Amino acid sequence: MSLSTSSSELWRRFFRLIAGSAAITAGIVYVFVVLVDPFDTLPLSPPLHRVPVAGNQRFGYPALARSDRFDSAIFGTSSIRLLKPAVLNPLLSARFANLAMNDATVYEQARLLGVFARAHPHPKVVILGLDIRWCVTGPDYDRLTFRAFPEWMYDDNRWKGYGEMLNLYAIQSAGQLFGVLIGVKAPDQGLDGYTSFVPPDQTYDPARALLHLKDATPYVPSGPRPSEPAAMVFPALGPLHAMLSGLPAATRKIVLFVPYHVRIQPEPGSVGAAVWSECKRRVLAEVQSIPNGLVVDFMRSTPMTTRDDNYWDSVHYRVGVADQIAHDLVDAIAGKPGDDYVILGP
Repeated sequence: MSLSTSSSELWRRFFRLIAGSAAITAGIVYVFVVLVDPFDTLPLSPPLHRVPVAGNQRFGYPALARSDRFDSAIFGTSSIRLLKPAVLNPLLSARFANLAMNDATVYEQARLLGVFARAHPHPKVVILGLDIRWCVTGPDYDRLTFRAFPEWMYDDNRWKGYGEMLNLYAIQSAGQLFGVLIGVKAPDQGLDGYTSFVPPDQTYDPARALLHLKDATPYVPSGPRPSEPAAMVFPALGPLHAMLSGLPAATRKIVLFVPYHVRIQPEPGSVGAAVWSECKRRVLAEVQSIPNGLVVDFMRSTPMTTRDDNYWDSVHYRVGVADQIAHDLVDAIAGKPGDDYVILGP
């Protein structure tokens, strides 16, 4: 045997060894991830006490939406994420999951509500927080953000998940969940979806909060705006009607315009104010045809939205304000007027 032939054989053996080792390692990692099931979505995963660990709620919330621990849910963006199930549950005799996701698009919210509705044929209460994303004008609206959205998690065929478990995000999430399961890592998210993403309230600094507020400018929904409000097109309101009309008639459906700080609410009489006003009118028209529907408007100049020390920034209020919103919703359901909201209908 020549030296070159011997050398070639050694290299082939070396590469086979490396390839085999890599395949074995990948297989071990895959089995680990599948057994841990970090997103709690696989049909055959062991019955472990899983908690949400994914930093991107789009991965963590489908499992909560399917859970039979809940009969009610909250949907929206970070502007309603601080609404506590623990506060709402006794008030409405329900078991809530807060499924609001940071910067969630209308499409993402609709997909998640679809998962919840299919898993809960007779939900008790659904709360939907409306913000600027719902009132864009023009032919269309953004479907997704820069954040990954795992379409496969929102399908009924959960077997697809076995083809999605060998990637860095799933491996990282499996490691985090495994740390929680063996007690070396504390859970950092609530089992009901609620997680306070603002600093602890005892650290609140009014002066610092004011820095975030003082340069705030009005939030005006994007898109073309005809001179006549009646000619405006609000593309997100079609999905809104589909989301609500797909729920049973007995389900209480609460739609609320979130309490933006007054500094980002357009001045009365402005073009921006006209867009918001028309959007609210259209939302009311959609909800009025839905059984058990209610529209509550917190996006107004009120004692809540005009107090700077109620807010961390112009969109995100303090935890105590969220608790007040929960109690206000109960009053609104009873038809009681309030200082911080107006019942638009039905």
